[in-house]
Amino acid sequence: MSRFPGFSASYQGAVLIVLPVLVLGLAACETPVPEQGLPELTFAHLKPIKLNVATIEVVSHYKQPLKPPNVEHLFPTPPLKALRRWASDRLRAEGKSGSARLIIKKASAVETVLKKKTGIKAAFTKQQSHRYDLAVEATVEIFAGGRQRGRASAHATRFSTLSEDASINKRQRIWFDLTEALVRDFDIEMENNIRRHLGAWIR
Repeated sequence: MSRFPGFSASYQGAVLIVLPVLVLGLAACETPVPEQGLPELTFAHLKPIKLNVATIEVVSHYKQPLKPPNVEHLFPTPPLKALRRWASDRLRAEGKSGSARLIIKKASAVETVLKKKTGIKAAFTKQQSHRYDLAVEATVEIFAGGRQRGRASAHATRFSTLSEDASINKRQRIWFDLTEALVRDFDIEMENNIRRHLGAWIR
């Protein structure tokens, strides 16, 4: 006797075979998008700034809020991490006494949701949905004989917008490129100011 009244035995068999295939198909649709491999952000290719001090320290006075509108903690390379890497790659202690300190005062990234246009024309146009504003600020201080002997500061800002149809990987790439450009701007200003204000401490 048939287990499903009104169905032939052969049709019931087809049902039992098709159901697993449908389940496998649904599972395949949930495959996550593979993450892209972003390069490491370094400054090792640049000539180091040699300072006539025995030690170099990095101190951060900036605390990441870890909540909106700040999003720097979500970046592939947060601005704070990029500044620490900058100090490691660019500043080198070449002296026998004294010390240098890089004080990070700001390393933020703020997300703003942009207001979209409405209307028929807007419905057929890809709009910019988010804006990201990045800012870094830091100071290099020189200490010798228990006193501060000089200082040089630099800051930089950058911003970019994101299209409403951008993928997660596209957003991560924009964040990376934005951070790289930001710290490159910082690097140029900081080196110029170190040479201008701390020239006596460069070897």
